[in-house]
Amino acid sequence: MTRALLSAILTATALACALPAVAQPASDPAADPVAKAQAEKDRRAESLRAIETALQASTESRAKLEREVAEIKGDGARLNQALIDAARKAQEAEDRISELEARLQTMAGSETALRRSLEARRGVIAEVLAALQRMGRRPPPAVLVRPEDVLAAIRTSMLLGAVVPELQGEAETLAGDLAELVRLRGLIAADQETLRGDIKGWAAERQRLTALIAARQSRLGEAESGLSAERERATGLAGQARSLKDLVDRLDGDLANARRAAGAAKEAAEAETRETRERFAAAALRDPARLAPKVPFAQVRGLVPRPVSGEVVRTFGSPDGSGGTSRGISLMTRPRGVVSSPADGWVAYAGAFRSYGRLLIINAGDGYYLLLAGMDQINVEVGQFVLAGEPVAVMGDMGSAPSAGAGGRNDPVLYVEFKKDGGSIDPDPWWAKGSSEKVRG
Repeated sequence: MTRALLSAILTATALACALPAVAQPASDPAADPVAKAQAEKDRRAESLRAIETALQASTESRAKLEREVAEIKGDGARLNQALIDAARKAQEAEDRISELEARLQTMAGSETALRRSLEARRGVIAEVLAALQRMGRRPPPAVLVRPEDVLAAIRTSMLLGAVVPELQGEAETLAGDLAELVRLRGLIAADQETLRGDIKGWAAERQRLTALIAARQSRLGEAESGLSAERERATGLAGQARSLKDLVDRLDGDLANARRAAGAAKEAAEAETRETRERFAAAALRDPARLAPKVPFAQVRGLVPRPVSGEVVRTFGSPDGSGGTSRGISLMTRPRGVVSSPADGWVAYAGAFRSYGRLLIINAGDGYYLLLAGMDQINVEVGQFVLAGEPVAVMGDMGSAPSAGAGGRNDPVLYVEFKKDGGSIDPDPWWAKGSSEKVRG
């Protein structure tokens, strides 16, 4: 074999075993903090670019959406159901996107390992290709860039007996690895196409959700006068509160004071029900389909839908990183993920609160309060009645710091806490185990 031929074959095998650019890190991110940070930055930038591109809906699609929203705006029940359906579809799309990204990451790792293994055996590939050339069967030019053609050449050489016995085992292993590489590349290409479609569908659903939320808030504006005093009262309490527990206690205490001022003399349960209806009477103007929770919160244990699509990165009772224990759970979400209400209830507080950032407190009745914190935007107002599964907020683009529990990713994190009669309770037993069991709307 001439020196030029050997050089050409080695170059060919290096190109043939090359990975798609998207799956080839320049270095091992785990061993290089700078490379790891850059990889995370690139991943986020690529994800956001894809989302922004997908959000560029056509004029025709936007007009169709506006007509749909205008048609149902006057029907509270239809509008509520449309909101719940849109939030569910957006969160399901977020689940699919996350699963596809994890699958692609796993396959990219396998592909990288195969590429390195093949790189280490370039000599075997060179011998096989040289044997074919000696037999007068020159490999086609395409072998320089396609692993499929390298695989075909090796299989041909084995069938023709061109491989010397000492290399037969190596050639068989090589053929198996190349076949797996070809299979992985096909799966990756298919998943990448599916991912692009899911991102496009998610963006369209988010656009529909945004329009529906705007319609809901516009409809609520008709009863705005009945809410202004309620919002001012909640804001005043937040300013006086020294802690999150203090805020919830004050909200709860304010209910008791209002009941006493009204001269209520019945049992506590009846008084709370009546006061709740009086306090949020304005909700009747906004949601004629439902004025109170469909069932008591205590009865939906094991059926409550999680408010976001994401993974738990901190559990109830685990160390909170500040020397104490967590009174709730933390869920790492996708950038701009949709946050929905876990249960029917009235918005008791919505706004910024100390280190919690944006905080949403939902009064689910019977002494239960559901706290959500860490969102970028809240789409509901104090006094508003919301349904289980109804969109109430949106997450930001990133978290405040990378999470060790999620591979160092810096995705946004939602904090969720359940309270009963002023004390924190573990929310885990309340979550639905499967999507078919979730109580929405």
